[in-house]
Amino acid sequence: MVMMERREMNIWVVVLLVLFVLVEEVVSKKGGGGGVNIWPMPASVSHGHKSFFMSKDFQLTTEGSNYKDASCILKDGFSRFLDVVGLAHVIEGDFSKINASTILQGLNVVISSQIDELQYGVDESYKLLIPSPQNPALAHLEAKTVYGALHGLQTFSQLCQFNFSSRVIEVSKTPWTITDQPRFSFRGLLIDTSRHYQPLPTLKKVIDSMAYAKLNVFHWHIVDTQSFPLEIPSYPKLWDGAYSILERYTVADAAEIVRYAQRRGINVLAELDVPGHALSWGKGYPSLWPSKDCQQPLDVSNEFSFKVIDGILSDFSKIFKFKFVHLGGDEVNTGCWTTTPHVSKWLEKRGMNEKQAYEYFVLRAQKIALSHGYEIVNWEETFNNFGNKLNPKTVVHNWLGGGVAQKVVAAGLRCIVSNQDKWYLDHLDALWPDFYMNEPLTNITDPKQQKLVIGGEVCMWGETVDTSDIEQTIWPRAAAAAERLWTPYDNLAKDPVEVIGRLTNFRCLLNRRGVAAAPLIGLGRSAPIEPGSCYAQ
Repeated sequence: MVMMERREMNIWVVVLLVLFVLVEEVVSKKGGGGGVNIWPMPASVSHGHKSFFMSKDFQLTTEGSNYKDASCILKDGFSRFLDVVGLAHVIEGDFSKINASTILQGLNVVISSQIDELQYGVDESYKLLIPSPQNPALAHLEAKTVYGALHGLQTFSQLCQFNFSSRVIEVSKTPWTITDQPRFSFRGLLIDTSRHYQPLPTLKKVIDSMAYAKLNVFHWHIVDTQSFPLEIPSYPKLWDGAYSILERYTVADAAEIVRYAQRRGINVLAELDVPGHALSWGKGYPSLWPSKDCQQPLDVSNEFSFKVIDGILSDFSKIFKFKFVHLGGDEVNTGCWTTTPHVSKWLEKRGMNEKQAYEYFVLRAQKIALSHGYEIVNWEETFNNFGNKLNPKTVVHNWLGGGVAQKVVAAGLRCIVSNQDKWYLDHLDALWPDFYMNEPLTNITDPKQQKLVIGGEVCMWGETVDTSDIEQTIWPRAAAAAERLWTPYDNLAKDPVEVIGRLTNFRCLLNRRGVAAAPLIGLGRSAPIEPGSCYAQ
């Protein structure tokens, strides 16, 4: 099986190399244009053949909008839009030489909802008209919520290109009419800050790039076996498990990440992986270990284990406002419980075996999370072992392979898809075509069950990434999954070869915006194989 997968991977690399030779010829003749270069592809797009040019004093107006923007989410989003549009080159053109009727003076944004609370299921739809039929001097963007408007700004930014003749920003192929909304409400990226600490500026840059691709959940795998970098006021010695005193996040740091993400339409899903993956907890509180020689999973026989979980989740509830919290539950080796005398006696007294103790721990942790107002996400092992005992509010996070989502939704539970063979970014031999073609609803045909698959997530586990290589390991492969999660199924390419030019364009767009996205050719985070255009890599 491994040899077959390796052979298939090598075939893909060869196919991509050949195709990129052809793409390079097109680039050399047409400058990489042709077609609709928007990523992810919107639900509905039409365009013409004329060009408009953005005024040097391009303005935001909100005539007819109900949204007051008291928190300046829209204003700040518009400022970021102007920044990325003008980032690549100095705009120095003489507007007196441009036909006044082709100059866009601004963008009018109409938002119907006054509410700017970000939660799961928020309306993210938008409609973009360039120019406005009512006022050709303006572009027009309408949305139900400010978060839909932010997505519209991202799409608009991809239509803007620097014109090297006029030296101003051009919007070609007008008039544009784009109507759009996401296919799935949960479109995630996991970042692991336990295996390698990621500084705040790095996390913020990742969040910015997520917004470019319309991903909307930052799954923060904060702590694990290796380190516990987060401050927990209820149990202040927990972050003694950090790698060093400089590799820590304060409560204010975590709150800043939540604030920063929320203003870009991105929820933060915090994970507290229990009872396994918790060795680092005992650095500050050794009694959480079954013994000094057997340090994980957490001691199921010790009430202190559950008091600490309760304290952590209490502190989480003050920072992480997303309706879900992730409680892990994966890869639990219960051997320490049976080989540690006081734990094995506790099990015997209660008539439990180690499998039942695992179930007991997970279900008790779920009750604690529910008491703090959270709904729960657990890795799939919990479902595989005792799915009928999980709380009905559980979302099962699939990672081990295919076929699990089908079983989860048949049991009436919700599911997030992250099967490791296709959507694990640390698997460098998983190529972008694999990411693109991974379908969350495979073999799920019942419409009611399809709705229980709330979305999917690509996972950037941190064993081999730190701030030096995280971006090129994430991008552009995560973008391939992002289109799968955003674009209506019928609009998706049936063969990844069909999207090479458009994904290449998006990768080069990321590069122009300062994101170190790797070439499409080769394995994950591969370097360019030779000199050449970005559009031929």
